[in-house]
Amino acid sequence: MGDMYPMLLSPCGKDYLWGGTRLRDEYGKLCGSGPLAETWECSVHPDGLSTVRNGCFAGETLREVLSRHPEFLGTGGDPAEGLPILVKFIDAAQDLSIQVHPDDAYAMCAEGSRGKTEMWYVLDAAEGAEIVLGFEHPVTEEIIREAHKKGDFRRHLHYVPVKKGDSFYIPPGTVHAVGAGILLVEIQESSNLTYRVYDYDRIGPDGKKRELHLDKALEVMRMNSSSAHARPGRVVRYEPGCSKETVCRCRYFEAEAIRFSEEVSLEAGQEACRILLCLEGAGKIGEVSFKKGDCLFLPAGYGGARAEGRAVLLNIRN
Repeated sequence: MGDMYPMLLSPCGKDYLWGGTRLRDEYGKLCGSGPLAETWECSVHPDGLSTVRNGCFAGETLREVLSRHPEFLGTGGDPAEGLPILVKFIDAAQDLSIQVHPDDAYAMCAEGSRGKTEMWYVLDAAEGAEIVLGFEHPVTEEIIREAHKKGDFRRHLHYVPVKKGDSFYIPPGTVHAVGAGILLVEIQESSNLTYRVYDYDRIGPDGKKRELHLDKALEVMRMNSSSAHARPGRVVRYEPGCSKETVCRCRYFEAEAIRFSEEVSLEAGQEACRILLCLEGAGKIGEVSFKKGDCLFLPAGYGGARAEGRAVLLNIRN
């Protein structure tokens, strides 16, 4: 197997207090022994590096490989910036904190970091599960600060019921949260910058309430009502033995869900790499086998890959 091949990745696991056991039980993630909240499946972010587990780069982090082979990123980006996106599984056994992310301009000025645009693709949701997506009505800084003092901040939030297969686009400045009972894929800019607005007075591992970042959050949040544009339009193309559904497209990334039971073509041209996340089933690309939960990095310039088997893949590119 030469330098140019589909790289199977091992994730970095996160044991945040709201996590559950589904990523271990259903997706075979062997990260730690406690609650498993997130697995960073394809990441070059220093807070959670994914590792190549097959071929000549086995045992190296993807960050190390791409630093030596920036051509794997493609001609459409800046090799000095590395891989600009990060892909995660998230298992919310409890509600996540209400939070907001800054845009690139604010983040670079205030934090020396990328901002965080993200999207969610729902894999499963318990009956009655909801996400927070913006506000129920326009608010002001005074309204939000007063709500924090009174302890009734949640009454201003816009809650959206979710089901398997839903997708949501979360632009910077949008107050949001994943609710309990939801399992999803998150695709985001390569950033770990989060401003926590509300956290149900939960106690962290250090025995103290988890830190809030209200002042910074107020500087970046959109205070108009909910994001009506947050559900991307769905476009499905049908081919023999295969369907390809566009689930999100924005300036930072695009993703399609591919369901196939016959051989399907997956192009990785010179412009951009591909990240393939197997959500169901199993298959092969060339000599590399994959199954539910696996993540593969397909270098730019790999050319016309062909996947065979019976599976659902998220096909992601920047």
